[in-house]
Amino acid sequence: MDTQSLRAFLAVAEHQSFSQAAEHLHLTQSAVSKRIQQLEQQLNTPLFDRHNRTISLTEAGHALLPRARQILDLVADTEQELHSFDSEVTGTLSLATSHHIGLHRLPPVLREFTARYPAAQLNLSFMGSERAYQAIALRQVELALTTLDEQLNQSLSDSIEALPLWQDDMLCVCAPDHPLTRRHKVTLQDLAATPAILPEADTITFQLVERLFRNAGLMLHAPMPTNYLETIKMMVSVGMGWSVLPRTMLDNSLQPLLWPGPPLQRSLGLIHLRARTLSNAARAFMAILQQQCPGA
Repeated sequence: MDTQSLRAFLAVAEHQSFSQAAEHLHLTQSAVSKRIQQLEQQLNTPLFDRHNRTISLTEAGHALLPRARQILDLVADTEQELHSFDSEVTGTLSLATSHHIGLHRLPPVLREFTARYPAAQLNLSFMGSERAYQAIALRQVELALTTLDEQLNQSLSDSIEALPLWQDDMLCVCAPDHPLTRRHKVTLQDLAATPAILPEADTITFQLVERLFRNAGLMLHAPMPTNYLETIKMMVSVGMGWSVLPRTMLDNSLQPLLWPGPPLQRSLGLIHLRARTLSNAARAFMAILQQQCPGA
């Protein structure tokens, strides 16, 4: 079994379409079909059932699927390990980050990395915390800078390494002229009755806040979720609702409220797959991060 045929097989299985797999692999549909046919001939069994307009995996296809991923992962790790004998920092580093980290924490690290290693390229993707963990587990990115999920870190400790880098104190805020500022003491009931401008439900920040309300038997009213904290800040500053934002974003456009619950903190850091051999570019990037974050 050659790796090109296995990659074609995985692409067709993922997209459930020869045409979409061909587009993903930047090949013609006939080239993808030929690779699948060669693989089926080699294994002497059909891997896909062809229907009128759809396809599905056969029993043999389902059996091959996890093994194909393991084979390609092993090949990639072997190539990476051999390349790491060369101390030169080159190639492409696939990196995921949240918008907030990308805007407020990452620029000096990126500046030093690109200046020190001009032969290396960065492929930067912006995504929420839950999606970042998935991207690491699926080997879609090599490193991710994200809000760390303590529960996920514990459950995935055998497969994912988490390195805390920054600690964010979170404040409950609203506009200076918002009706909530006229209350002597804001309660969870008050906040539940007022629109909240929060990140999307798959983020650690939303889950921290939502858990507190759920435990109190209350529902959050968060009609306009967005993962852009700068957008959330703007919407809060014009009186559209309250939110929970990092202390570092506090300025005259926001009024902090006394949070009616335990202090809210989130840990920001780096995650990567333990079993994956890291590229020289990834190791160099991590070294710069640790130099600039003494508490890491």
